[in-house]
Amino acid sequence: MTDEYENLLKQAYSNITEKTESSERFVVPEAKAYVEGKTTVLENFSEIAGKVRREQDHLMKFLLGELGTSGKIDGNRAIFNGKFEISLIKNMIKSYVEDYVICSECGKPDTRLVKDDRVMQLRCDACGSHRPVRKRKARTEPVSENLEEGTIMDVEIQSISKRGDGVVKMGRYIMYVANAKPGQKVKIKISRISGSIVFTERAEE
Repeated sequence: MTDEYENLLKQAYSNITEKTESSERFVVPEAKAYVEGKTTVLENFSEIAGKVRREQDHLMKFLLGELGTSGKIDGNRAIFNGKFEISLIKNMIKSYVEDYVICSECGKPDTRLVKDDRVMQLRCDACGSHRPVRKRKARTEPVSENLEEGTIMDVEIQSISKRGDGVVKMGRYIMYVANAKPGQKVKIKISRISGSIVFTERAEE
């Protein structure tokens, strides 16, 4: 009788372990994005937000800020103004998960965003740890407050404008680089500055 009970107990524990391992698997759906006219569509936006258990508005605000553009949530999709590389959107979603979802202590996604004295905190229900949500570093190096025409410099393209030019944001300036893609590093020469808009041309290596 005892042997039969112990065997049943072992079987029960074995089943529980298998279920736990299965439930702990956390895989964010791969972003399905495509360019449509002058916009970029993230087709499975709501699925991604649901998997990471975050408000759609919060995820959308993050993506819009990183892309430096405007857009809207349309049903299950997110639509961004401008043409963006799919790899760029995938990397941004990965960054969002690292910053706003995964616990830095135990590595689990069982977390919540809470405000503590006006500071956004990431609290983990699995291990009880909490940390301030770290602000992402700018994708460009700090630059002087005022840019000058004729200056030659290296820049990293951040996004694509509606006209298809590469875009770089530097402080109060928005720089346009022809024939450049997000993530590409290029050497440019500032040809003209109009207010906060900077026009460039490729500089010789």
